[in-house]
Amino acid sequence: MKGFIISLHRAKDEDMVVTILSSSEVRAYYRFYGARHSILQLGHLIDFEVEGEDSRFMPRVRSVSHIGFPWLYNNNRLLLWHKYIRLYEPHLKDTEEIDSFYYNLLISSAKKWHLQNPKRLICEDYIKILIHEGRLHDEDICYICEEGLGSDISLMQAFIPAHPHCIYGPKLDKEKILNLFETAKSIYLDDDEVDLLYSIVLRGF
Repeated sequence: MKGFIISLHRAKDEDMVVTILSSSEVRAYYRFYGARHSILQLGHLIDFEVEGEDSRFMPRVRSVSHIGFPWLYNNNRLLLWHKYIRLYEPHLKDTEEIDSFYYNLLISSAKKWHLQNPKRLICEDYIKILIHEGRLHDEDICYICEEGLGSDISLMQAFIPAHPHCIYGPKLDKEKILNLFETAKSIYLDDDEVDLLYSIVLRGF
């Protein structure tokens, strides 16, 4: 089985509880002496086996191997990956069975992480998540006052559009944002705009 480690928590002594997002589920596993194993790191894609599925206790991971990517030794890109993948655990914490969308999205981004601006990939992935979950607000009205939007807008958490004066937020060009919503591509956004969107994503999915 393959999956991404989306959270790690110390249990007793050097044991670890590892939460893994696979193509079909999000599940916590126990790993004896997990703190000794460098493979068990946040964001790593691992191949593993599961034992103890039928016991009364938490299932355990064994025979763990790491599947690497070219950018893992680039500290800046690795830090951005950690910040990104850390968002999945609170978002999916009450979910056990999932479809393959989230796993495939992470695989796709991991393969491009060394080739593109990671912040752009994160923003584009987030649009895809909002679309997949039916949460994308692309109506031409302000979420706060329910009046029509002008040429400049601000975005709340979950990229919900509002008037800049309604939420005291920085201005963004509405047409650029609508293009992002429609295409899930950030090509028309400059780096400052991407930084702003990225800061919104970090508030949580």
